[in-house]
Amino acid sequence: MTQTIAPRVRTLVLLLLAATGLLFAGAGPVSAHAAVTGSAPQQGAVVDKAPTQVSLTFSEKVALSDGSVRVLDPKGKRVDRGDPANLTGTTYAVKLHGGLPDGTYTVTYQVVSEDSHPVAGAYTFSIGAPSQTTVSVSGQTAGGGVVGTLYGFGRYVSYAGFIVMVGGAAFVLACWQRGAGVRALQRLTVAGWLALTAATLGLLLLRGSYTGSGKVGDVFDLDLLGQVLQTKTGAALVSRLLLLAAAALFIAVLFGAYEKREDEEKRDLTFGLAVGGVVVSAGLAASWAMSEHASTGLQAGIAMPVDIIHLLAVAGWLGGLAALLVALYRAPADTPVDALAVRRFSRLAFGSVLALVATGIYQSWRQLGSWTAFTDTRYGQLLLVKIGLVAVLVGIAWVSRRWTGRLAEAVVVKPREGSDPVVDAVADVEAEAEADADADEKEPARAGASGSGSGSAAAGKGAAASGKKGAAGSDKADGESERAAQLARQQAAIDTARRKERRDADPNRFGLRRSVLAEAGVAVVLLAVTTMLTSTEPGRTEEEAKAATSASAADASSAGALTLDMSFDTGGEDGKGVVRVDLDPARVGGNEMHVYVQRPNGRAFDIPEVKVAFTLESQDIGPLPVVPDHITTGHWSASGVQIPMAGEWKVSVTVRTSDIDQTTVSKNAQIG
Repeated sequence: MTQTIAPRVRTLVLLLLAATGLLFAGAGPVSAHAAVTGSAPQQGAVVDKAPTQVSLTFSEKVALSDGSVRVLDPKGKRVDRGDPANLTGTTYAVKLHGGLPDGTYTVTYQVVSEDSHPVAGAYTFSIGAPSQTTVSVSGQTAGGGVVGTLYGFGRYVSYAGFIVMVGGAAFVLACWQRGAGVRALQRLTVAGWLALTAATLGLLLLRGSYTGSGKVGDVFDLDLLGQVLQTKTGAALVSRLLLLAAAALFIAVLFGAYEKREDEEKRDLTFGLAVGGVVVSAGLAASWAMSEHASTGLQAGIAMPVDIIHLLAVAGWLGGLAALLVALYRAPADTPVDALAVRRFSRLAFGSVLALVATGIYQSWRQLGSWTAFTDTRYGQLLLVKIGLVAVLVGIAWVSRRWTGRLAEAVVVKPREGSDPVVDAVADVEAEAEADADADEKEPARAGASGSGSGSAAAGKGAAASGKKGAAGSDKADGESERAAQLARQQAAIDTARRKERRDADPNRFGLRRSVLAEAGVAVVLLAVTTMLTSTEPGRTEEEAKAATSASAADASSAGALTLDMSFDTGGEDGKGVVRVDLDPARVGGNEMHVYVQRPNGRAFDIPEVKVAFTLESQDIGPLPVVPDHITTGHWSASGVQIPMAGEWKVSVTVRTSDIDQTTVSKNAQIG
């Protein structure tokens, strides 16, 4: 049977390697989970005068550091002041130095999205006229290189460790409590704990370099580690390590004291372990939910509990499947996994599949948003692959369920109804051994009885001879006992092999083993696809970014949306700031106008009044006054702003910061 098992184990190992290769084949630079939906100046724009700042708008909130947003001149020299600030909501800006010459400037950014993934990119704009630049933007990636590969592998191992540890413990506690004394299941669950712990420590060390420089040398930078601990992802990883300490205690009790308890004590301990195990497992699952896709975007308050249930269902199904596979192949001959345990796991797996379907439908709707995202986005394509693999798994599980039913029927028709055939064989062998032992004990007694009738002379002779033969008899007895022990060991090995051969010859058990092995192989590939899915930009975000980019490009090409930034100083106390006028679509006819007033530090500036006027001096038209409505702090808006003809218009903005302090600033721009 060893020769039969070995090729199957090798097949499973090859499947694992193939799945790992699939994981790293798609583990390139992570897609932008927080997509850039707008910028000022816009990509490829040519502005007349140098802007005072560069702003970026993302699809969700991001985390920035001092060098997250950089602006480089045509020679590659930084011209920004560093320390980007959050203007409003998801818009971030960095101030520029004054007196910038004409030419093409490059804006690079590397931030961390709210779902913990690094985002990087770059674009260019020009002042006055485009020029040659020495800055290359093609290599702007995030999460790549050796560190990115190690981080992706760590994520895969952490998921696998969680599934094996939680699923293995659940299988023992809920399906096969006798398995607590099986060494192979103990090793499997402990291996899951070790893998998850090691992967979590590795992710914590790699995190700083992964979201920053990407250099291997920065992995052990304590300053970076300190910064990671202050982030949401760092807190989640530390929480996971603390919960793993509680999980270690749970495993020690489950595979230690639990097996030695009596039935009454074991019943109470089972309830306590079940409650504690659910709490610890849910806490570990929450360490993913609180820091990744579920923690941001639409309905985060609902998505995080749903994600926890989804992860627990995966562990119950796939982790229990791994435990069942080990039990079928590695359980001792005197402790075989019985049909009742397999049927219990079948019910557990069925409930897990129902939970997976329900939570998966919700997650798909939340992350995709439309049917077209299934085929038009990478997230949707990977999700289709995952759905197909789950369907294959369910099909194989149905086959396994049939084998389970046949195995149960085979057990029922045995002469000893309700007992396991292997257990019966063991009982028979033990009965024979006890009979032999009784015979050995009775033999000396019979010999003593036959000798009791002889006379005292015979007794005297025996006593005289005993002194001479004592030493020789002792040596002979030792040799015989050693030989008997050796024969007993050989007989025990033969009996064990015979029992194992009898168990393996059962066609129902063999069919169940084969189908469970196939399930495990598909599950390994499914885990790789799931890991890739969690590192991929959700379809909803990708489509929103595409729509925003196409709309921005259409406006820029057909209408030329206009953004003007003007510094002002009313002369009074707290009278300095920047006013920005956005005119969309900046063409003849009706336009939408937004006015933003900010302090020098980029914060919104709430002032009493703002007025705007348009003048076309070449045609002696204007000024045409516009009084926008106050929307919120530092924001005014007006719709239906009429531009009668195309030309170079003078846009004047009057800013009043107090009852007596006001000023008017202006800038020329081509409209229409």
